[in-house]
Amino acid sequence: MQDDLWLLLLTGTEETLYMVALSTLLAILLGLPLGVTLVVTAPGHVLPVPTVHKFLGALINATRSFPFIILIVILLPLSRLLVGTTLGATAAVIPLAIGSAPFLARIIENCLKEVELGKVEAAIAMGAQPMEIVAKVLIPEATASLIRGLTLAIITITSFTATAGAIGAGGLGSLAIRYGYLRYRDDVMLATILTLIILVQGMQWLGNRVALAVEHRRYRFK
Repeated sequence: MQDDLWLLLLTGTEETLYMVALSTLLAILLGLPLGVTLVVTAPGHVLPVPTVHKFLGALINATRSFPFIILIVILLPLSRLLVGTTLGATAAVIPLAIGSAPFLARIIENCLKEVELGKVEAAIAMGAQPMEIVAKVLIPEATASLIRGLTLAIITITSFTATAGAIGAGGLGSLAIRYGYLRYRDDVMLATILTLIILVQGMQWLGNRVALAVEHRRYRFK
C-alpha cells in the first residue's frame, strides 16, 4: 500500500471521527430533552400534556422524513451563519447533529418506555417530582438500553458522514468519492470501505461491552 494512501486514510479517519464525536454530542444535547419530554408528556405519564406530546411527535416525524442529503442542502445557510463556511468537517457537524437528533430522540423515547410502569407509580406514591422520576428512576433503569441506542445512533451518524462527504464535508466518504470513484483508484475505495467496516465494528463492540458492564453492575447478585 502506497504512503499517500496511508496519509489519505489517516486524514479521512480523523475527520470522520471528529464529525461523529461532535455531532453525537450535539445530537445528545438536542435529542435527550426531546426524548424525555415525549415520554413524560404522554397521556397517563408523570406530566401528561397531550398537546405538547403530539406536537413534538409530529415535529420529529417530519424532520426524520427528510432524506439526509436534502437536509444537508437545506441547512447549508445555517452552517454558513454559524461556522462561516459550508465546506469542511466543522460545517457538516450542524446538519449531522440536527439530522440525528430526532432519530436519537425516538431511541431515547423507546428506551424510557421500557421501564416498568410499576416503578414509576411507586416513585409517584413516595412523592417524587417529575424531574426526580426522570433522573432517579427512568434514566437509571434504562441506562443499558440507552447505551445500546446511543451506539446505534453513533453508527448511523457515521454513515451520514459518508453522505456529507459528497458535498465537501471531508472524511472517509469524501475520500472514497474524490479519490476512489472519480479518479478510478480501486485501492482507495477498498481501503475506505474496510476502514469504515472496522470503525463500525469497533463502535458496536464497545457499545455492547459498556451496556453489558452496566447491566452486570446494576443487576448482579450479592
